[in-house]
Order: sequence, then C-alpha cells, then structure tokens
Amino acid sequence: MEEKQKLKKVEMARGKWMSYKRTTIVICSINIFIALYVLHSLYTSVYMYPFSDTQRDFRYTPQQIRKMEESIQLRKQLEPVELINVLNGLKNKLSMDEKVQQIPEHIKQKITDEILVILKGMNANEDATVLQDAVESWRREKLKEATELIHEKTSNSTISLKEARLLARALGDNWAELSEEIGLWIPVQIINTEHDDKPEGEEELDYEVIAGKPLPLQCHTEVHTDYGGDAVRWGLTHHKESAYDCCMACLDQAKQAGPNQKKCNIWVYCPSETGCHSPDIYQHKHQECWLKYAENPKLNFKDRYPESYRNAHPNAPVIVPWMSGVVSV
Repeated sequence: MEEKQKLKKVEMARGKWMSYKRTTIVICSINIFIALYVLHSLYTSVYMYPFSDTQRDFRYTPQQIRKMEESIQLRKQLEPVELINVLNGLKNKLSMDEKVQQIPEHIKQKITDEILVILKGMNANEDATVLQDAVESWRREKLKEATELIHEKTSNSTISLKEARLLARALGDNWAELSEEIGLWIPVQIINTEHDDKPEGEEELDYEVIAGKPLPLQCHTEVHTDYGGDAVRWGLTHHKESAYDCCMACLDQAKQAGPNQKKCNIWVYCPSETGCHSPDIYQHKHQECWLKYAENPKLNFKDRYPESYRNAHPNAPVIVPWMSGVVSV
C-alpha cells in the first residue's frame, strides 16, 4: 500500500515537471516570435520608409518649379556684371604692370637711350608717322637680334644671352606697357592751317577775348608771344584750364621752390583749340602750360612768325598762337 502511494506521488511530480517544460517552451517560442517581429519592423522602417519619403519630398509642383526658375533668373540679372568686368580688367592691368616691373632698370635705361639717339638724329620737321616708323624699325631689328641669340642662330652679338631674353620680353609682348612707362609718346601730327577770312580793309585786333578769369597785372600778360627759357614744368603733361591758372601755377611754383631749385619766372600758355606751333618735334595741344626760368628772359617770337621762318617751317601759321608773361619772383 505504501509502495502504491509512493508511485502515485512520483507520477504526479513527473506530470508537474512536464507541465513546466511545456510552459517554458511555449513562452520561449512566443518570445522568439516577438523578437523576430520587432526585427522585421525595424528593418522595414529603416530601409523602406526613408526611400519612399525622399521620393515624396522631391516631387515639386509645376508652380514651385516655375518660382525656382524665376528666382535663378533674377539672381543672374542682379549680378554686378560691369563691376566684375572692371575688376577683371584691373587684374589684367596689374598683371601686365608686374611683368613690366620685372624688367631691370638698366634694360629700360638702355632702351630709352637708344630711342633718344634715333629721335635726335631725325629732322625736327619730320611728321609723327616718320618718327613712329623709325622707332618701330629699331624695335624690330633689336627684337630680331635678341631672338636669334636666344635660338643660337648668331654668335657675334654685342649683348649677352641673359640680356637678350630680357630684351625679347620687353620689346615683344610688353612693348606697349614699356613704352608708356619710359615716357615714349609720339603724338599724331596736327597741321595748323590759318584761314584769312578777315574782310579787306578791316584792321586786325591786337587783343582777343581770353577765356577764364581776368589776369592780374603781376602776370604781365602778352598775347601772341613766346618766351624761351629752361623748362621748370613741361607743358606736354601740364595742362591748365585758362591762362590765369597757368600764371598762378608759375607764381605758386616760385613760392614753393627750394633753395637749389629754379623758380618759375616765365609762363607760356596755348589758348588755341587747334594747338600751338613750335619748331620742336612735339605737337603742342590746347591748354598746355609751360613753366620756365631764365635769368634774362629771351623773346622767341612776337605777334607774327617771320616770313623766312615760315619758308623753313611750312606748317607754321602767320600769327604766333602762344601767350606768355614774365613775372617777378
């Protein structure tokens, strides 16, 4: 009897253990299923949904596309095109200036000296075209000599290889900028032709209307007059609006000049809009103001050019166009 009871207890314990085992298996299965479901959901949300959302975000309407195109066109219209072009031009000019500045001073001086020798050997009455052709011919010959030396086509040159390379660069692409820097300027020839349309029998006026402020007595103004002297300020690059301004410039220079500097005591002004005649090689333009100094001022021309002078200078007008003044300093 006792054995039956023991067996019955063992069977009951075994049944309970089997029940626990089943329960554990079921619970584990459920957990595994839930874990797999969660992983599947995460995979779907990460790899599937963003792609579809991205597609939806970039589907612009025709109205939105039109507005974006108008915005792009408006930005292009508002671009400072002129300012950009000016800046690009400045960059190009600065780069060219740097190239010119890289040429040594002794090369620039040598070029200047040789050009001056050519110009001094020309006739003073030659027109600007002849002078330009002479300088251009010299430039081509010098450039050819330098190029042949660089390519070893000649061996009897008077310049070194290094100097030949510098000359080739200076006389080639950089010639325009270099000409400006060394002050080489040959103006276009101006032929002054006087038209004598004065009615017969009418006296010619000694004085004419002078533009600008009235000249004070200290300027000692003389019309149709040209005085000589040492140039304190070259008129080719010194222009003034009126004869009054030219006289004042002379007086101011005399006041500001140092102890060892020449003080202006002669001013010469060109009031003619067609330019003023001079026997030198330059063409003198309207409003040139020459400041000069002379211990004993010498009168070059007064009122009219002599007939003998006009025979030697066919382009010279009858009346002296300059006006001058000798001031006290």
